Amino acid sequence: MMPEREFHNDLSDRRSFIKLLAAAPLFATIGARSFAATVSATAKSATSKGTFSDNIYTRLGVRPLINCCGPWTNMTAALELPEVRAATEAAHYYFVNLLELQAAVGRRLAELAGAESAMVTSGSAGSISSATAACIAGSDAKNIYQLPDTTGMKGEVILLGERSGWDSCIRLTGAKLVVAPTVNDLQSAITSQTAMIYTTWGTDEVLQSILKISKPAGVPVLLDQASAIPPFSNYTRLAKTGVDLYCFSGGKGMRGPQSSGVLLGRKDLIDAAVYNTNPWEGSICRPMKVGKEEMMGVLAAVEYWSKADNAAINKVWQRQVERIATLVETVPGVHATIMTPPPEEEDSWPLLTISWDEQKFGLTVDQCAQQLREGEPRIEVPSIANREGVLARIGLTESGKPIPANLPNRLQIKSLTLQPGDELIVGNRLRQVLAKARKRSA
Repeated sequence: MMPEREFHNDLSDRRSFIKLLAAAPLFATIGARSFAATVSATAKSATSKGTFSDNIYTRLGVRPLINCCGPWTNMTAALELPEVRAATEAAHYYFVNLLELQAAVGRRLAELAGAESAMVTSGSAGSISSATAACIAGSDAKNIYQLPDTTGMKGEVILLGERSGWDSCIRLTGAKLVVAPTVNDLQSAITSQTAMIYTTWGTDEVLQSILKISKPAGVPVLLDQASAIPPFSNYTRLAKTGVDLYCFSGGKGMRGPQSSGVLLGRKDLIDAAVYNTNPWEGSICRPMKVGKEEMMGVLAAVEYWSKADNAAINKVWQRQVERIATLVETVPGVHATIMTPPPEEEDSWPLLTISWDEQKFGLTVDQCAQQLREGEPRIEVPSIANREGVLARIGLTESGKPIPANLPNRLQIKSLTLQPGDELIVGNRLRQVLAKARKRSA
């Protein structure tokens, strides 16, 4: 009879062989791509976008990266869609009246959503600031210029949930924040000075419970859904909920210009938000600048998503993270899981989590991330040591609390920002780093 230890070793070897067999086609593809890249690097092409080692950025001493973190602003968010690049290119050839363009683009954006009105903003952050100013100062030129002094105006904004890195966009207008931790706390938080309610809670059930309180009180609600596209259904779904204002980032999953966003909702509030945005003069107006290129680019992005095959796109993303999982799991002791959030939630694209015994491997998640960062090409993965945050809030959670010392550190890969073929580079590099660590610690 086979000893128990030998039986387990045999079983482990068999599993490893099966995983290597499953990864064999990927190894062949990696080899072919490596050869093609070597040949391509020797060719001179004036129209080429370059390579990771020779491009418009490396000539300035800046290393481009493969972005596994998702559309983080500090990593230049997402890459623009081809349709967006074409629209921004076409837009720059002519002068137009900016207010006329904002109105025309807004009408089309509202039509695509089924909303009363819409406008292009300088990102979701710009949407929040302009919407807050609109709810406080309205369209009155005197009040708009008076901000951030809210004397004589309703100057309180209720923040549902906890403080976050984005509530500064509200405070910028001079608004005083009032935190209501739950929907049950909302009614008592509303006063005669409440100008607006801000929330990121966008599911239909929760949103309706908020509106049941806000509507009778006559207080508008701004719903921040920066990363909720894709799927495009969120763009149209929220127009049917009755929420007063809602916004999306143009540079995240929408893949429009990075410095763009969309604010939709009630016509009177959108009209007021336009008055609190560039090119109007006032407290916050000019910093909320949006150019004609951003306006046409974000419209092209929304038009694209209104016709896009979300199921087909999700299959591509799923396939990419599956390929990475297949490659890294050829290293014994490495495990990979894939999770896709429900479509109505933000960041609803496949997320790959890779785990291993850090003590047995002699390799922490942050050390692995550092090796990926230092390699060529540079690869960035999210970890506790690599978080997107504001300088003033480094070492803090989004709610402003210290990051717990026992917070699990995980290496994750978000599919949205992977370009075709990136998954092979990432999977192979990760496999090499993990295999080397395992061999060294054996």
